[in-house]
Amino acid sequence: MPAADDPFDPAALFERLASAGVDFVVIGAVAGGAHGLAYGTFDIDLAFTDRPENVDRLSTALTEIGADGPFEPPAFSCQTSLGYVKCFAAPIGVRSYDALRAEAWPIDVRGATVWIAALDQLIGMKEGQGRTRDKLLAMDYRTISDELRAPRES
Repeated sequence: MPAADDPFDPAALFERLASAGVDFVVIGAVAGGAHGLAYGTFDIDLAFTDRPENVDRLSTALTEIGADGPFEPPAFSCQTSLGYVKCFAAPIGVRSYDALRAEAWPIDVRGATVWIAALDQLIGMKEGQGRTRDKLLAMDYRTISDELRAPRES
């Protein structure tokens, strides 16, 4: 479990993974923050395709930033020099990685394209967990979603 004084640099991690050609989508609190949710976090949650070549690229990139394996789907976590990372090939509440990726939206991080999970996908993941704190976060995600979809006065 990460601590407040552990390294935490999501942008550098995303840049590194993108430059290594890793196919991933940012999920969890960092993705929520990209949508406007104001909760702190000390870790980075990622979904990734478990195609062998992608797992190899992800494993190599994580090793290069100080992580120790094994890096085996469907899920693993590790401490890196850029932060604590939790990786999921099949996040709970998501039909498939391909469906998650198809609905994700791109952002630019230091010149690299990084994919962020859509709000509806984040809601599904939180509801799929079933824990009270996750259900509360799902409600917060719904509030953001409702505000973004509300008609605006001209």
